[in-house]
Amino acid sequence: MLTTERKARIREVLRRDGRLVAKAFSVEMGVSEDTIRRDLRELAAEGVLQRVHGGALPASPAVADFTVRQGAASAAKAALARTAARLIRPGQIIFLDGGTTNVQLARQLPDDLTATVVTHSPSIAVELARHPRVAVELIGGHLFKHSVVAVGAAAAEAISRIRIDAFYLGVTGLHPETGATTGDGEDAAVKRLIARQSAETIVLATREKLGAASPYRILPLAEITTLVTESSLPDALLQPFRSTSIHIIEG
Repeated sequence: MLTTERKARIREVLRRDGRLVAKAFSVEMGVSEDTIRRDLRELAAEGVLQRVHGGALPASPAVADFTVRQGAASAAKAALARTAARLIRPGQIIFLDGGTTNVQLARQLPDDLTATVVTHSPSIAVELARHPRVAVELIGGHLFKHSVVAVGAAAAEAISRIRIDAFYLGVTGLHPETGATTGDGEDAAVKRLIARQSAETIVLATREKLGAASPYRILPLAEITTLVTESSLPDALLQPFRSTSIHIIEG
């Protein structure tokens, strides 16, 4: 079998099963495990998959920079944001992570909501500057330009002093094996800190993030309270998440 044919088969298996085990796949293809590992390395370099111990998982397509992601799946993101906005109760202190879906959530907060929003995203702070009753606390620090959020020691120090009712966590991938992941290690560390300060962690995830993985782990699924995702998704895609303790809301 040609290399191109094996790689096409790898893509097919990842789409179908959400994972690939290198040893079993090498037997199926009748080639050495080293050959399959080489194929996986090359596909990982192309951004097709995320290598893990013993094989690979689908790579998240949601790793483009903030400007590019603003125009992607905007209708689906707005629908998730409307659903998530109904979860916020008056008087709560919530933390809105960076990301284009959470920008949509900031836009969907009703005008009569009285709450406090903490964020390290200047984009979200600007959106909420127009809200008549939501108080905004903006966390400062070193600007991570890819996601337009503050990171670093100053951000971590400020976050550690806050107790949060609900954290709306932004992810690039959500997979049953790797949990919530993102594309930058420092960004992942800040997200973990925010989650530790929060009573609940809520993830808004469009279809392309489910069953996908990025290089840096944020949290295991067991530490996520609620998943808000698109309605009418295939049951096979949601079933691995239904078997966990996560409360799933389809919007």
